[in-house]
Amino acid sequence: MIGSLRGRIAAKTPPQLLVDVGGVGYELEAPMSTFLHLPAIGQEVSLLTHLVVREDAQMLYGFASQDERRLFRNLLKVSGIGPKIALALLSGISVEAFAQCILKEDVAALIRVPGIGRKTAERLLVEMRDRVAHLEGVTGTGRSDEASPESEALGALVGLGYKPVEAARLLQGIETGVHTTEELIRRALQGAARD
Repeated sequence: MIGSLRGRIAAKTPPQLLVDVGGVGYELEAPMSTFLHLPAIGQEVSLLTHLVVREDAQMLYGFASQDERRLFRNLLKVSGIGPKIALALLSGISVEAFAQCILKEDVAALIRVPGIGRKTAERLLVEMRDRVAHLEGVTGTGRSDEASPESEALGALVGLGYKPVEAARLLQGIETGVHTTEELIRRALQGAARD
């Protein structure tokens, strides 16, 4: 199994990503939360991966953090959840926010994620209840010790009705530096108003 990749980004078109590792191009799919942390095309990147083998294809998924990959793998164990829905969940909600939804049994927040209906959300609540406690960084209260401002801003923009791809594009347009979640959201919305 391929556990991680380190190479140069050859192309990125959310959710697809092409990473050149020693002359071999690896096609991956990654959640929007990972895309927010990617360097520019031509720069070096290191990603954790998960390989899904089916009868007709082998798909490689890339993640910026161990928590994202761990949640992705746990989501695949839920009946009726495949890689596309798991990727949509990670694109529409942070690991910390997902854990809070499960711990608080917040069906409404899960339904706001594109591609998740009421039945799927209820199934997630039941089947992920025991697994969510094993996600790193999540305490018994469902709060993360270190939720990144970028992932919180992404979740907020998706909550405001932006598609995950649009929200990530708005956040990528913001110059790098230390920003609070509120400042990232404000600047993203200002960028959207200019477009």
